[in-house]
Amino acid sequence: MMKKYIFLGCALLALNLPGAFAQKNKKGTIAKPAQAAGLLDRALWVKALYKIAYPVVHNLAQGTLKKNMPLEQGANYNLVVTDVTYLEAVGRTAAGIAPWLELPDDNTEEGLLRAKMRKEFQQGLKNAADPANPDYLNFQKQAQPIVDAAYLAHAFLRAPKALWEPLDSITKQRYIQDFKSLRNRNGAYNNWLVFAGLTEGFLRYIGEDYDPARVDFALNKMKEWYAGDSWYKDGDLFSMDYYNSYVIHPMLTDLVRILLEKRPGKMHVTEADYDLVLRRMVRHSEFLERIIAPDGTYPAFGRSVTYRTAAFQVLGQVALMQKLPSYILPAQVRCGLTAVIENMFEGNQNFDANGWLVLGFNGHQPMIADVYTSTGSLYMATLGFLPLGLPADNPFWTGAPADWTSKKAWSGQPVKKDYKVEY
Repeated sequence: MMKKYIFLGCALLALNLPGAFAQKNKKGTIAKPAQAAGLLDRALWVKALYKIAYPVVHNLAQGTLKKNMPLEQGANYNLVVTDVTYLEAVGRTAAGIAPWLELPDDNTEEGLLRAKMRKEFQQGLKNAADPANPDYLNFQKQAQPIVDAAYLAHAFLRAPKALWEPLDSITKQRYIQDFKSLRNRNGAYNNWLVFAGLTEGFLRYIGEDYDPARVDFALNKMKEWYAGDSWYKDGDLFSMDYYNSYVIHPMLTDLVRILLEKRPGKMHVTEADYDLVLRRMVRHSEFLERIIAPDGTYPAFGRSVTYRTAAFQVLGQVALMQKLPSYILPAQVRCGLTAVIENMFEGNQNFDANGWLVLGFNGHQPMIADVYTSTGSLYMATLGFLPLGLPADNPFWTGAPADWTSKKAWSGQPVKKDYKVEY
């Protein structure tokens, strides 16, 4: 099922793109060949993200998510699927599309598409909180909503102007009560602590009562579970998987950030604390950039590989924050991730006939689904698209095409030596 990556954007410079094929940028001026390559890459990203998110967003806006979303699950699935899968789909999709939806409106083809999705999702969020709507989401039953409420809260933090502030006061109050309702349950003793901490941190951020114990517990246990060289243990024992990117670094870093931004308060975090978690996340982004193989593949190891491109959330968030190390060019991240996205989503192997994601890594592979994985779980894949929150004229998109590290290494080019860090 693997497609050969043809470098639609990132090879155009090498092809000496003639003026006849130049594209216009968002300001209406003719883009240079390197810029045109970046615009093509961006178009591929937008197409893929829209393709993934559309069934969730559109159906939620229409009140037909529960009616139309498949309930595929692995053979040993151990949750009550109808209680959890819909919130999974909504929260995870929201967290991935949020930075893109937060961009201002413009009259480009992309801008019009983005405005359409933003409007539908705003309506969908209202539907999801309305007890009278067919798509009213469950926060009150089962433990799993602890996870996906956090992804929804993360989306509100990533796109406050697009997703939180436009909500009417009744809908906001409903979400606030839904988030607070999670306090009567415990989750797993691992990365789930960060979920609970982030949701409470969001409540504090918007001026609501929050549970400081859940925030403190998350911060303190992650300090204890730090293993070194940017890797956190996921509980008492280390797990070799992508959970440092799926959850830990992005949520932990943003939790510390919002605690700092809402001083004064009782939370004992400092600028030094934020600097530390941020540096560790930046270091982790280096690993993720290096695991992209020359052909745009990456290893499918550990739990939850069905989350697909969510494996690169840390790399995308560091790029979005414009905090990449100086020796990692934004364009080489763009080109590496474009290769991954094309391999995953330019074909239809990861979608059913109605456009919903199917269980698998790169194809329909239900045998690798975990006991907690259903259709809604898969929308974590949107987390790999965070750099779309950078405008089209940002150097991430306009920089000349560049090889990523493994491509350099395997073609005999100079490569920066990698070495552990001590923080």
